[in-house]
Amino acid sequence: MGLTFEVGASSPGGGRRGSLDLAHGVVETPVFMPVGTAATVKTVQQDTLEQIGRSGAGAEIILANTYHLYLRPGHELIRRMGGVHRFMSWSRPMLTDSGGFQVFSLAKLRKVTGDGVEFRSHLDGSKHFFSPEHSMEVQIALGADIMMVFDECVETPASWERTSQSMGLTHAWAARSKQYFEAHKNETPWMGELDGRTQSLFGIVQGGMYADLRRESAERLVEMDFGGYAIGGLAVGEPREVTREMGVDMMDCVLPTRAARHGLLFRAAEPGEADGGAVRMNIKRLEYAEDQRPVDAACGCMVCRRYTRAYLRHLFMAREPLGATLNSIHNLAFYLDIMERVRGELAGFRC
Repeated sequence: MGLTFEVGASSPGGGRRGSLDLAHGVVETPVFMPVGTAATVKTVQQDTLEQIGRSGAGAEIILANTYHLYLRPGHELIRRMGGVHRFMSWSRPMLTDSGGFQVFSLAKLRKVTGDGVEFRSHLDGSKHFFSPEHSMEVQIALGADIMMVFDECVETPASWERTSQSMGLTHAWAARSKQYFEAHKNETPWMGELDGRTQSLFGIVQGGMYADLRRESAERLVEMDFGGYAIGGLAVGEPREVTREMGVDMMDCVLPTRAARHGLLFRAAEPGEADGGAVRMNIKRLEYAEDQRPVDAACGCMVCRRYTRAYLRHLFMAREPLGATLNSIHNLAFYLDIMERVRGELAGFRC
């Protein structure tokens, strides 16, 4: 058995609260997934990830990157170590992407054919080839609870014809991915340790910014009967309002930790500021040099309970590694707390 998903509440506007039961635990949705690209959420250690946020529940699921782990340290090494959970000492659920988006980003270093994608490593220029089958092999070796089919991500803007052609290739690769997964899913490193549970494979809906293609892609993938469905081809240059039209139960982004490493912190807007939304503050600014307040007075994270803006600015200006760690913890807590509030609001509705 892979996963089970139960909807507990849904709102008139289309939002829903659910419970996703995976091999390594239960995830309450909607959920934000911190990104652990190379088997690490940058600057934040695992036991801290398990505790951050107002409730202290921490991150229920994180994401790791197939492309990067394939290149370094290599999926076979991770397989020998018992899978990525054991390798990085993370016992909660995890998701891996297929590597398709990273290969897409190597525009000058890749060649796409019907068989797969030939590309050169961004690390040393060495040549590699990813087919749907090879992506499945790598992800099975990594052993994340959820893995993704290998897909092609089309650029934006792209014509309807170009997008349709790319979508067709994605569907063909999805079928090949599923066939390989079904034949090899019992080769997961932790197979036999978790009451017969297996990994789950998600399809990826493509179609660019064309509603008819998106609908067709979703229908085709549902016919293939995947464990779940992801929305691919977003955040590649489309207008922000187009991105916001897509509704999801699970989302991920590197922004909380990436912004933190550049001294950018998120906090709740104060009365009369930014229309009551969220504010991004630049801790490098001189005005915070003697500011004794926490980053966010409304935040209950371990950083805001203990440290001042002045100290965080000092750490950043002195290039102390602790600064990036504390900034990242706060930003992740901010994101996780937002999702906790959303789940709380949705709990008031019935199915």
